[in-house]
Amino acid sequence: MNRVVFSRTDELGEFALRPVEPADTALLHGWLTHPRSAYWLMLEATPEEVAKECEGSLLGLHGGRPAFLAQRYDPRPDLGHLYPAEDGDVGMHFLVAPAGTPVHGFTRAVLVTVMAALFADPAARRVVVEPDVRNTAVHRLNAYVGFRVLGRVRLPHKEALLSVCTRADFEAATEGAR
Repeated sequence: MNRVVFSRTDELGEFALRPVEPADTALLHGWLTHPRSAYWLMLEATPEEVAKECEGSLLGLHGGRPAFLAQRYDPRPDLGHLYPAEDGDVGMHFLVAPAGTPVHGFTRAVLVTVMAALFADPAARRVVVEPDVRNTAVHRLNAYVGFRVLGRVRLPHKEALLSVCTRADFEAATEGAR
Protein backbone atom coordinates (compact mmCIF):
# COMPACT_ATOMS: atom_id res chain seq x y z
CA MET A 1 0.00 0.00 0.00
CA ASN A 2 2.92 2.36 0.80
CA ARG A 3 0.77 5.06 2.40
CA VAL A 4 3.06 7.90 3.57
CA VAL A 5 1.85 9.30 6.90
CA PHE A 6 4.57 11.93 7.41
CA SER A 7 7.33 13.55 5.37
CA ARG A 8 9.89 16.30 5.67
CA THR A 9 12.79 17.53 3.57
CA ASP A 10 16.14 18.89 4.69
CA GLU A 11 19.61 19.27 3.18
CA LEU A 12 19.99 15.48 3.02
CA GLY A 13 16.80 15.04 1.00
CA GLU A 14 13.29 13.77 1.58
CA PHE A 15 12.44 11.66 4.62
CA ALA A 16 9.08 9.94 4.91
CA LEU A 17 7.31 7.43 7.14
CA ARG A 18 4.78 4.78 6.17
CA PRO A 19 3.25 1.86 8.06
CA VAL A 20 5.28 -1.36 8.11
CA GLU A 21 3.73 -4.01 5.88
CA PRO A 22 4.12 -7.82 6.00
CA ALA A 23 6.24 -7.61 2.83
CA ASP A 24 8.84 -5.62 4.85
CA THR A 25 9.61 -8.54 7.18
CA ALA A 26 12.66 -9.88 5.33
CA LEU A 27 14.20 -6.41 5.09
CA LEU A 28 13.56 -5.63 8.76
CA HIS A 29 14.82 -9.06 9.81
CA GLY A 30 18.11 -8.27 8.09
CA TRP A 31 18.34 -4.93 9.89
CA LEU A 32 17.40 -6.18 13.36
CA THR A 33 19.69 -9.21 13.28
CA HIS A 34 22.68 -7.19 12.06
CA PRO A 35 25.46 -6.75 14.67
CA ARG A 36 25.02 -2.94 14.56
CA SER A 37 21.50 -3.44 15.91
CA ALA A 38 22.64 -5.18 19.09
CA TYR A 39 20.84 -2.70 21.38
CA TRP A 40 17.51 -3.92 19.97
CA LEU A 41 18.23 -7.32 21.55
CA MET A 42 16.98 -9.20 18.46
CA LEU A 43 20.22 -10.56 16.95
CA GLU A 44 18.86 -14.13 17.11
CA ALA A 45 15.25 -13.28 16.22
CA THR A 46 13.29 -15.28 13.68
CA PRO A 47 11.45 -13.52 10.84
CA GLU A 48 8.20 -14.25 12.70
CA GLU A 49 9.51 -12.57 15.87
CA VAL A 50 10.62 -9.55 13.83
CA ALA A 51 7.20 -9.32 12.16
CA LYS A 52 5.52 -9.37 15.59
CA GLU A 53 7.94 -6.78 17.03
CA CYS A 54 7.47 -4.44 14.07
CA GLU A 55 3.69 -4.70 13.87
CA GLY A 56 2.29 -1.18 14.04
CA SER A 57 5.72 0.37 13.43
CA LEU A 58 6.67 2.84 10.73
CA LEU A 59 9.17 2.23 7.96
CA GLY A 60 11.30 5.28 7.28
CA LEU A 61 12.21 6.19 3.74
CA HIS A 62 15.01 8.40 2.49
CA GLY A 63 14.61 9.44 -1.11
CA GLY A 64 11.86 6.84 -1.40
CA ARG A 65 14.04 3.93 -0.24
CA PRO A 66 13.77 2.07 3.09
CA ALA A 67 16.35 3.48 5.49
CA PHE A 68 15.06 3.38 9.07
CA LEU A 69 12.45 2.03 11.45
CA ALA A 70 10.40 3.98 14.01
CA GLN A 71 8.21 2.69 16.80
CA ARG A 72 5.67 4.64 18.82
CA TYR A 73 4.27 3.10 22.00
CA ASP A 74 2.55 3.95 25.26
CA PRO A 75 5.37 4.03 27.84
CA ARG A 76 3.14 4.10 30.90
CA PRO A 77 2.44 0.35 31.30
CA ASP A 78 6.13 -0.64 31.36
CA LEU A 79 7.85 2.56 32.49
CA GLY A 80 5.19 4.56 34.34
CA HIS A 81 6.35 3.32 37.75
CA LEU A 82 9.89 4.60 37.03
CA TYR A 83 9.15 8.26 36.32
CA PRO A 84 6.35 10.82 36.79
CA ALA A 85 4.23 9.68 33.83
CA GLU A 86 1.81 12.17 32.29
CA ASP A 87 -1.04 12.12 29.82
CA GLY A 88 0.39 12.74 26.38
CA ASP A 89 3.58 10.72 26.97
CA VAL A 90 4.69 8.79 23.88
CA GLY A 91 7.43 6.17 23.89
CA MET A 92 9.76 5.97 20.92
CA HIS A 93 12.39 3.63 19.47
CA PHE A 94 14.22 4.14 16.20
CA LEU A 95 16.73 2.18 14.17
CA VAL A 96 18.78 3.33 11.21
CA ALA A 97 19.45 0.58 8.69
CA PRO A 98 23.02 -0.67 8.65
CA ALA A 99 24.82 1.22 5.88
CA GLY A 100 27.96 0.43 3.96
CA THR A 101 28.94 4.09 3.65
CA PRO A 102 27.72 6.32 6.47
CA VAL A 103 26.42 9.79 5.56
CA HIS A 104 27.41 12.57 7.97
CA GLY A 105 24.34 13.83 9.83
CA PHE A 106 22.04 11.10 8.53
CA THR A 107 21.09 9.56 11.90
CA ARG A 108 20.50 13.04 13.31
CA ALA A 109 18.16 13.82 10.37
CA VAL A 110 16.34 10.52 10.97
CA LEU A 111 15.81 11.34 14.65
CA VAL A 112 14.56 14.85 13.81
CA THR A 113 12.14 13.26 11.34
CA VAL A 114 10.85 10.74 13.87
CA MET A 115 10.44 13.38 16.57
CA ALA A 116 8.70 15.80 14.19
CA ALA A 117 6.33 13.00 13.17
CA LEU A 118 5.52 12.20 16.81
CA PHE A 119 4.90 15.85 17.67
CA ALA A 120 2.73 16.27 14.56
CA ASP A 121 0.11 14.53 16.71
CA PRO A 122 -1.35 17.27 18.95
CA ALA A 123 -2.01 14.68 21.68
CA ALA A 124 1.74 14.01 22.05
CA ARG A 125 3.10 16.22 24.81
CA ARG A 126 6.37 14.43 25.66
CA VAL A 127 8.48 11.73 24.08
CA VAL A 128 9.97 9.17 26.47
CA VAL A 129 13.00 7.02 25.62
CA GLU A 130 15.02 4.40 27.50
CA PRO A 131 18.22 3.65 25.56
CA ASP A 132 20.85 1.36 26.98
CA VAL A 133 23.28 3.31 29.20
CA ARG A 134 26.17 2.06 27.03
CA ASN A 135 24.72 3.54 23.84
CA THR A 136 26.57 6.85 24.09
CA ALA A 137 26.02 7.69 20.42
CA VAL A 138 22.25 7.76 20.87
CA HIS A 139 22.60 9.76 24.10
CA ARG A 140 24.37 12.51 22.11
CA LEU A 141 21.65 12.43 19.44
CA ASN A 142 18.91 12.55 22.07
CA ALA A 143 20.52 15.61 23.66
CA TYR A 144 20.70 17.26 20.23
CA VAL A 145 16.91 17.05 19.78
CA GLY A 146 16.14 18.23 23.33
CA PHE A 147 15.91 15.18 25.57
CA ARG A 148 16.57 15.68 29.27
CA VAL A 149 17.88 12.74 31.29
CA LEU A 150 15.70 11.75 34.23
CA GLY A 151 18.12 9.08 35.44
CA ARG A 152 19.29 5.50 35.17
CA VAL A 153 16.67 2.78 35.47
CA ARG A 154 16.90 -1.00 35.60
CA LEU A 155 14.72 -2.71 32.99
CA PRO A 156 14.35 -6.48 32.51
CA HIS A 157 17.05 -6.74 29.82
CA LYS A 158 19.19 -3.65 30.34
CA GLU A 159 20.17 -0.67 32.40
CA ALA A 160 18.71 2.35 30.63
CA LEU A 161 19.01 6.11 30.63
CA LEU A 162 15.40 7.26 30.98
CA SER A 163 14.92 10.60 29.21
CA VAL A 164 12.06 12.87 28.16
CA CYS A 165 11.62 15.57 25.55
CA THR A 166 8.73 18.01 25.53
CA ARG A 167 7.44 19.64 22.38
CA ALA A 168 8.98 22.96 23.55
CA ASP A 169 12.35 21.26 24.23
CA PHE A 170 12.32 19.76 20.73
CA GLU A 171 11.37 23.01 19.02
CA ALA A 172 14.02 24.98 20.91
CA ALA A 173 16.74 22.39 20.25
CA THR A 174 16.04 21.95 16.55
CA GLU A 175 14.97 25.42 15.50
CA GLY A 176 15.96 25.69 11.87
CA ALA A 177 16.72 21.96 11.53
CA ARG A 178 13.14 20.92 10.85
